[in-house]
Amino acid sequence: MSGAAGALAWVRDEVRALQAYAVAPADGLVKLDAMENPYALPPELARRLGEHLGRIPLNRYPPGDLSGFRRRLGARTGLPDGSQLLLGNGSDELIHLVILACARPGAVMLAPWPSFSMYRLSSILDGCRFVDVPLAADFSLDLPATLAAIAAHKPAVVFLAYPNNPTGNLFDRAAIEAVLAAAPGLVVIDEAYLPFARQTWIDQLPSRPQLLVLRTLSKLGLAGLRLGYLCGAPELIAQIDKVRPPYNVNVLSLAAVDFLLDHVGVLDNQAATVCADRSRVLGELRTLAGVVAFESAANFILIRVADSARTFANLLRRGILVKDVGATHPLLRGCLRVTVGTAEENTLFVLALREALAS
Repeated sequence: MSGAAGALAWVRDEVRALQAYAVAPADGLVKLDAMENPYALPPELARRLGEHLGRIPLNRYPPGDLSGFRRRLGARTGLPDGSQLLLGNGSDELIHLVILACARPGAVMLAPWPSFSMYRLSSILDGCRFVDVPLAADFSLDLPATLAAIAAHKPAVVFLAYPNNPTGNLFDRAAIEAVLAAAPGLVVIDEAYLPFARQTWIDQLPSRPQLLVLRTLSKLGLAGLRLGYLCGAPELIAQIDKVRPPYNVNVLSLAAVDFLLDHVGVLDNQAATVCADRSRVLGELRTLAGVVAFESAANFILIRVADSARTFANLLRRGILVKDVGATHPLLRGCLRVTVGTAEENTLFVLALREALAS
């Protein structure tokens, strides 16, 4: 075998079977597909940040010792005494690092499903077997099925998104307690949407050595900086740190976050506005015939319509970009995931949805 076909033969079968992660073009559209904070920094704060970043030496690698920055971030984010955190290029990289650190031959990664796609993708790319456990029909954790799967597969890592993406709900705390008690390996609670859920497990870290709490600054309003952090026992974090690439977080991200830690109140206020708008949009969606709008603790809302593909296309023709998840899992049949935008964007979405359903 020669040529391109011969070269491709050396690529792992499981990689060739995957599809690359696609980011939909959004130019000229109301972008409600990626769970971003819709608000920019206030102009004066943005100006000061720009001046601060202009003084960063781009000719140098990031500093090797980030202990001071980690302590500062930990103090601002409620990290308990005696716990440690690890920085990553977004939470995506940290998911990969946790799996890689535990990827013995035959290792199993497990998560309720549907959930965040990177749990499955990273497991496959890191040579592990991924086991998904279907959620209950109301998107709650199917605890008997989850405990049975843990007993059968003995996963090295269990991932729990809290709240879950794309369903938006918080799993019952007692059910999570049961998973923590049953899991033989690590349990990662992914708190990507903490700014909107305002419920956390981080205070449980000192008493649960197998627990890791994963967070990102993306949803808070800093998606472009790609900075996530993983919290846990120092001994465990130290092992995962061994598989982290050197200089995995760039100097501009570090400098920007360090500057903005003194202005987190601005971002928190934006998150509070998103939560208020989420309640308003939920109320308006529930007045529309043919729409089921599910409760959400995140900055997005999952809705069900008769035909998600057709509704998605109709919304796109009206300049609104959302995420069609209807074909990704049987439990999501007919579902669209919609980011909560600005008040104006939300109004445009509801009006466009009403028209799309009528057309």
